[in-house]
Amino acid sequence: MGSVIPGFDYRRVAVADGVTLNVAVGGTGSPLVLLHGFPQTHLMWRHVAAGLSAGHTVICPDLRGYGASDKPAERDTGTYSKRTMAADIVALAAELGHDRFALAGHDRGALVAVRAGLDHPAAITHLAALDVLPTLDMWDVLHGSAAAVAFHLYLMAQPPGLPERMISASADAFFGHFLDIWARDPQAIPSGVRAEYLRASREAVPSIVADYRASAGIDVEHDRADRAAGHRLGMPVSVVQQDWGAALGYDAAAVWRSWAADLEHRTTSAGHFMAEEAPAEIIEVLRSLLAR
Repeated sequence: MGSVIPGFDYRRVAVADGVTLNVAVGGTGSPLVLLHGFPQTHLMWRHVAAGLSAGHTVICPDLRGYGASDKPAERDTGTYSKRTMAADIVALAAELGHDRFALAGHDRGALVAVRAGLDHPAAITHLAALDVLPTLDMWDVLHGSAAAVAFHLYLMAQPPGLPERMISASADAFFGHFLDIWARDPQAIPSGVRAEYLRASREAVPSIVADYRASAGIDVEHDRADRAAGHRLGMPVSVVQQDWGAALGYDAAAVWRSWAADLEHRTTSAGHFMAEEAPAEIIEVLRSLLAR
């Protein structure tokens, strides 16, 4: 498989501050935007996007800093904040003619989706988050030796220079490590798709690190401000996760309930790359969400 979703049209769309995103669009019907995670591109949605395109206009961008989208230099803490990346997605949808749309994200894309739901509640009709916690809570639950599973979060939180050099020196091994250990079904990511993920990540080390660095700094500040102000997600929200709580000792559903009034939370037997490992399950989750 190449670097495209078969049957989808591709275009480049200019969003805020001159950044252009690579986006795949397919299907007809109400708009649904799907945001990928790490270390992936929009290709992670290939099965889900095809399955939903009969009833929806499915929009799959590469996030800024990832895939074939632009990768601006990290000028300040806002360049890769989730607030900035969420504004990209709202601008993208508007450019495609959609002032209101449903939004689903996996991993990093889910953090962008949550920020979009908090910052742009009038634009987001429904929201789904796959296998992630909101940024503030993610840092709060990581402690002791159990936090070793998230070593990459701490590495990429460091000031510019060292993490970029370390990762660039062995990029395929670094990014491939996560593709290997996070997948319960390695066959779900075929060799051609894996090669595309590694190529895209290898070419995006500075921007990927900047994205993670923002999540250890300004993204936490934004979440704290929302929590202090009592801001919550007002739209229907669906969350699908592995059973992290059992491993790390917290109640994931309770964490999400603190952010979302209208919540459906479920766990899955699939691995982290659930949209590729269990696409039928994720399609059912999204269809159920959109019917609420």
